[in-house]
Amino acid sequence: MKKLFISMGVSVLIFFIANTVFNVQHSTLLALIVFLVILWTNEALPIGVVSLLPILLFPTFDIMSTNATSINYSKSIIFLFLGGFMIAIATQKTSLHKYVSNKLLTVFPNTPRGIIFSLAVTSAFLSSLISNTTTALLLIPIAMYLTENDKFKVRLVLAIAYGASIGGIVTPIGTPPNLILLGFMEQHSLEPVAFVQWILLTGPLAAIMLIMIPFILSIGVGDVHIDKELQDKGHLSSEQKRLMIILGTLIVLLFANSKIEPYYMGLGLDEKGILLGYGLLMFMPKIGFLTWEDTKKVPYEIIFLFGAGFSIAAAFSSTGLANAIAQHLLSLTNMPVILLILIVASLITFTTEVTSNTALISIALPIIYSLSQSANIDSGLILFVATICASYAFMLPIATPPNAIAMSSGAVKVKDMAKFGLVFNILGILSITAIALLYWQYYL
Repeated sequence: MKKLFISMGVSVLIFFIANTVFNVQHSTLLALIVFLVILWTNEALPIGVVSLLPILLFPTFDIMSTNATSINYSKSIIFLFLGGFMIAIATQKTSLHKYVSNKLLTVFPNTPRGIIFSLAVTSAFLSSLISNTTTALLLIPIAMYLTENDKFKVRLVLAIAYGASIGGIVTPIGTPPNLILLGFMEQHSLEPVAFVQWILLTGPLAAIMLIMIPFILSIGVGDVHIDKELQDKGHLSSEQKRLMIILGTLIVLLFANSKIEPYYMGLGLDEKGILLGYGLLMFMPKIGFLTWEDTKKVPYEIIFLFGAGFSIAAAFSSTGLANAIAQHLLSLTNMPVILLILIVASLITFTTEVTSNTALISIALPIIYSLSQSANIDSGLILFVATICASYAFMLPIATPPNAIAMSSGAVKVKDMAKFGLVFNILGILSITAIALLYWQYYL
């Protein structure tokens, strides 16, 4: 109860502070968001319970109606996660992740630091080519079975989640905010960033983060034991071979469906439908591996978590808080470019922590575009910075899909993610600001 009262006390304090700048409704919304974030972090209530509270709190405090809030818990992207979770459960049930673990251990150094680096780099590479959500779903079951050491397991799972976020920004197809930016630039007649140009711009940033983050994650791990069971060489069973073939066709289909404009327009299929379809395929007789009993392993609390994130984003828009924030930001336009970029990077990174990065960037891009017009600085640069920062939020599970999937593994607690994530947020903000000023502004 103590943690619950602390959460309430801090949120009340935030209300009175915010009320000096915003109106009552906006201040109430900010206080409620702080209340939810603290509960997610201190674990005073189960994460699934906290994630359902917006359905009660938003109507009670006249933020949004019950219907307007609850509809956010059935967004189509949630079914992408549902399909991905089913595939992950099938991977665990057939022990395919153990076989893949053996192969990874033969390629990379069999040391704690080597394994952390190998998983982060593998995750980043795959996320640059296919969805970072899909990558995290496929790789995290591997990390869960590499060791029984809980401390080491946390580092491995976070290495995959953070690697997926790092790699997701390398290409336009790696994560949804990238595609939202390209659509926004086209809508406002801004020169789009070509596929190859995007890679050249983001590659150095990803390389820097892939050196810093795994290195920091490996500090203090010490000598840990890698399960002998995983080190034993084995052969694929018939079930594992069948699942490998299915996953192979999934990866090929995801590649074929990816747009590489102007050279290739993809198949035009909805990735959410692809993932859900393959998830349901796991139940098909003679083909799949799951029974309905296996769905008890689906981490529904993570699905509720994303519903809460979408609800917060919708509340920002419907109450006009997004526009109010934009008006306050316009007063910063007389600042030097370096400070403006640093402020935008910090605001986007830390705001993303409390809502879906996809939802946030949809709200933030129009605000930031107006800000750039008033500040008379390059719109492409500031929009690009904001979009990358939306994927570089490492503190809370609600921020990015890989973070949420890491939480769903059960190995990572919110406080673990927040402890490492705060450091990585700051490193990301500083790295993005430096590269934006030294590199991006000359080529965007």
